[in-house]
Amino acid sequence: MNEREDLGSGDVLRRLLSNLNPGPSGWRTGAATILALLVALTLSSLLIAVTGGSPVASVEALFQGSMSDLTAWSSTLLYAAPLLLVAVGACVSARSGLFNIGQEGQVLIGALAAAWVGLRLAITGPLLIVVMLLAAGLAAGGWAGLSSLMYRLRGVNVVVSTLLMTFVAQQIVAYAVNTPWLLQESRIGNAIVSPQSNPLPSSALLGSIGEYPGLQINAGLIIALIAAVLIAVAISRTTWGFKITMLGRNPLAAKHAGVRVTALGGAALAVSGAFAGLAGAVLLASPVGVNRLQPGLSMNIGWDGLLVALVARNRPLAAMPVALLFGVLRSGGGFLAATGVPSFLVDVVKALLVLAFVAPPVVVALARRRRSGDRTAGARREAAPVAEEAIA
Repeated sequence: MNEREDLGSGDVLRRLLSNLNPGPSGWRTGAATILALLVALTLSSLLIAVTGGSPVASVEALFQGSMSDLTAWSSTLLYAAPLLLVAVGACVSARSGLFNIGQEGQVLIGALAAAWVGLRLAITGPLLIVVMLLAAGLAAGGWAGLSSLMYRLRGVNVVVSTLLMTFVAQQIVAYAVNTPWLLQESRIGNAIVSPQSNPLPSSALLGSIGEYPGLQINAGLIIALIAAVLIAVAISRTTWGFKITMLGRNPLAAKHAGVRVTALGGAALAVSGAFAGLAGAVLLASPVGVNRLQPGLSMNIGWDGLLVALVARNRPLAAMPVALLFGVLRSGGGFLAATGVPSFLVDVVKALLVLAFVAPPVVVALARRRRSGDRTAGARREAAPVAEEAIA
């Protein structure tokens, strides 16, 4: 790895990251964010109206599917858990100056490892769940770490490699669930087998607090909340967190301060992948679900988790309410079809919300930099005549 760069992300992306990191925002950023949110909500309403739906009915459908009763809340929290895990990992890599955008594939690799452990190892009791989670984290962390290795050996850009490895992960999972000696479901008689694994045993499923139809808080959410708090404390209160932040801000300064840039950057990328892998294990072993490994298991959780981190501006604690918001959109999105609104509009609304939260800080920072440059240029023009008189 070139120690003057953060694993090939580039100066442009690093500067963009510095604008998304927490810092003194000021009233301009707050006002710009509020204005952007109003614009995003207005555009969302117009799009719904253009497609023949009712904005009011759409909001009611989202509320009905995500927050209207305890059952709806259970569904929302079920989605929020893996979203938060992916976002926490994305916060770690982004803080270090890396741009891991391959979480979707890392979620699948984590689910693949968890499925293999749950179906192949003769372990019983709670230990099986622990081993499944560890296997998911290690497998996905190693998968993400391959990107830093590729940059170190061949100079492959990390942004490109993490993205492209997502498609490789999808093919690996598809191969595993279509191969009898790997994880394809067992054939019963002459029945046609599907591209999926056998269901996990009951001992491999995560527990939950509460029961249907009441509020059901799954263990994955508790794991995600604990992870978010621990990472937030580690980033703000430990030497490791200080080094991670220093690496993200200025890799060259971090190197001169004695930070092992190569090792720390690769470790941050691996940690990011490990959290995405945990999200895959949580999706697979959730108390409500098919509990089988399938090619479409990830359901774009990796992409949405990355968006959660962007909206939270790479702050693990801020990712908690943002993950809940995205969980609301996911849980209530299925109810939009009843109002005549295409379900893909939920993705459009999410994209507009992301832009509303991410764009204002960058725009304000660019405007501030431009004003600073104009003042510097004006000072130079004023100083020029004085310098000429002094020379004369």
